[in-house]
Amino acid sequence: MPKNSIGLTAKSWAVLRKDIQVEFRSRYALNAILLFGVTTLTVVSFSVGQKNLSGELYAALFWIIIFFSAMSGLAHVFVREEDAKTATVLRLTADTTAVYWGKLGFNFLLLSLLEAVITPLFLMMTDAILHHFFLLLIILFLGAVGLAGATTLIAAIISKASVKGALFAVLSFPILLPLLIGVINGTTKALTATGGVTQASSELQLLTSYAVVMITASLLLFEFVWEE
Repeated sequence: MPKNSIGLTAKSWAVLRKDIQVEFRSRYALNAILLFGVTTLTVVSFSVGQKNLSGELYAALFWIIIFFSAMSGLAHVFVREEDAKTATVLRLTADTTAVYWGKLGFNFLLLSLLEAVITPLFLMMTDAILHHFFLLLIILFLGAVGLAGATTLIAAIISKASVKGALFAVLSFPILLPLLIGVINGTTKALTATGGVTQASSELQLLTSYAVVMITASLLLFEFVWEE
């Protein structure tokens, strides 16, 4: 591995480790997304009750919970730097690319933990039946990668705004709409007996392409956003 790659990996890991240590002390973002997710899931489960809904409706409800839960905490990765007045120090001491990869990794970990908690609870608290476990795992992974890739850049953009929470959700939704369509359609096929990895190939291609495009575009734009 080239030295510059090793250096970038080490610097990105340093940023990620710093964020994990700070989050471990405050638990702000973690508590926000988990509390919002569990609360919303509880309301949805009581509203739906024992109704036998279609797989498409269950998939839509599931990703609505994930989306709005993510909106409650993912922006904190940059907002915290601005509020604590550490953003300037980070700009001076860390490479721009390393900052992006570190923040992206932190948001991905948060989303993965959110999905790990909400997914089994959703299946237990609703009448949704999972027919294709492996397909759902792939959808959850690609969804988390794409969601983290898009929202990390948006979080950096809105970190200096006065109304951060509302602006984060408003800016994120149109950008994440193709992703949401893909994960809902893919999850629908995972919840139906006629679905499967082969039948969901178009959704998997969409989610993979979305993640690659968003992360690549974010890397190209992040330096301008972060340095301004």
